[in-house]
Amino acid sequence: MLSLLLVSGCSGDLSVLEPAGPASHKVALLWWVMFGGACAIFVLVAVLLVLVFFRPAMMARINSRQWLIGGGIGFPLPVLMALVAFSFMQGESLLPQSASDPLRIGAVSRMWNWEFVYQTPTGTVSSTDVLHLPVDRDVVLEVKSADVIHSFWVPRLGGKIDAVPGISNRIVLRADQTGAFGGICSEYCGTGHAGMSFRVVAYDESDFSRVIGELGQN
Repeated sequence: MLSLLLVSGCSGDLSVLEPAGPASHKVALLWWVMFGGACAIFVLVAVLLVLVFFRPAMMARINSRQWLIGGGIGFPLPVLMALVAFSFMQGESLLPQSASDPLRIGAVSRMWNWEFVYQTPTGTVSSTDVLHLPVDRDVVLEVKSADVIHSFWVPRLGGKIDAVPGISNRIVLRADQTGAFGGICSEYCGTGHAGMSFRVVAYDESDFSRVIGELGQN
């Protein structure tokens, strides 16, 4: 029962561990690697603790210098260095790269909603609290704020980026499958912060064009 509860806690609309895009897959992999490293250190400490209680004579033969060098440096330092190196490599791969044929969408945050702006052959159209995007295509989000600092985050599609007044920050998202995903403001921005969420809906290319066209008719 406990294991079922733990597994169910790793899924859901805002779960980083249920990725639906290449960037979110990298974030999920980083989480699992960090979790594995933490487990390795925990197991070592637990084993040493058990030995102290049940094999005190054996543990007494280890002097304080050996404890400090082996337990304080020899094991944790290589593990932590490996985790830091891996996290830097994963983090670098999540930075905006030169996307092939990217779609650019503006994301403007304000208390307490998100406005998404799309370029069309006849001008710009927008949607509020719903981000429409096509699957299997890089989407560059130009994230801005109209008032205070907010933070754009779609856990199942990628990392997060701050929305700062007067600055345009970029993040690249790509959905591997159609469907709806949850998005939130992950930076406390005032009394309405808890309700500042939005939806991301990914379509096939033809359906995406149709939906954007319908926005222009409203």
